[in-house]
Amino acid sequence: MTVTTPASVGEPEAAAAGGARGLPTLGPEATRLLRLLDDTFEGWGVAAGARPMTMPPLLPAADLARLDYYDNFPHQAVVAAPLDLERRATTPFDTDTGRFPTAALEPAALGLPSASCYAVYLAHQGTRVADDTLVTVCSWCFRKETHYEGMRRQLGFRMREVVAIGGREHAENHLAAFTARVHAFAEALDLPLRKEAACDPFFDKGGSKALLQRLTPVKHEFLYEDLAIASVNTHRNFFGERCAITLESTGGPAFTSCVAFGLERWLSALTRRHGGWDAATRAVLDANARLRAGASGAAGPVI
Repeated sequence: MTVTTPASVGEPEAAAAGGARGLPTLGPEATRLLRLLDDTFEGWGVAAGARPMTMPPLLPAADLARLDYYDNFPHQAVVAAPLDLERRATTPFDTDTGRFPTAALEPAALGLPSASCYAVYLAHQGTRVADDTLVTVCSWCFRKETHYEGMRRQLGFRMREVVAIGGREHAENHLAAFTARVHAFAEALDLPLRKEAACDPFFDKGGSKALLQRLTPVKHEFLYEDLAIASVNTHRNFFGERCAITLESTGGPAFTSCVAFGLERWLSALTRRHGGWDAATRAVLDANARLRAGASGAAGPVI
């Protein structure tokens, strides 16, 4: 059976069923490109010495609360709760609204994180780490939005991150190195990006660290047109302190930083720039080949 999709008359991302609900379905071409991109970004991390890890899709809400997540990002927060089997008998699923009544649910003790790196810090809590620790993960992330739009703005999406945990210099060098990688990749893709300072309120808004954040931004985004498709983020020693992650060298709290890639947003940017799935996929393959060829003839890390 042949299925005709809106991709034939508009942007390829219009073919993502469920996009208006923030839960798009990707077809074979989109899936191939998403995997190619994720392999590319994971490869950057592994080449830099990152350990690949797999994180759970949900985290204890109590752990996220301890990281001030629900104070800093209440507008994005999504929580999960199982059915209360006893009360469900008297409060069944409401077919008119398409929802379970609140009374039919147990307390929501699980959180769906909005970024992959939270699970990394929680997985390392109470541990001592080498000053140059790197981890790479790809996780489902969830964000409540005022509206959803194709692959640009989603309720559920995939985020590849490369996370540095260790000394201050290591965290800072990590962001510098991956900023260069993103710029080189974008140039090879003929994908014009601009880097802009953004703000994530990781710190108590009334504290000294919040003032420091306003003076020295902790987050920079890489935007294609009006869409942020990647970011580099430094958290200083916030997560090291909150999660009791200490350095083997000094015993002090670890510094952390991360680079994040919203995979579906990259699909949107590349198909808008290059006009379709096949052209976007060829662009990524060609960019990777050119960067490997260039790196093989010059000193420095392979991008």
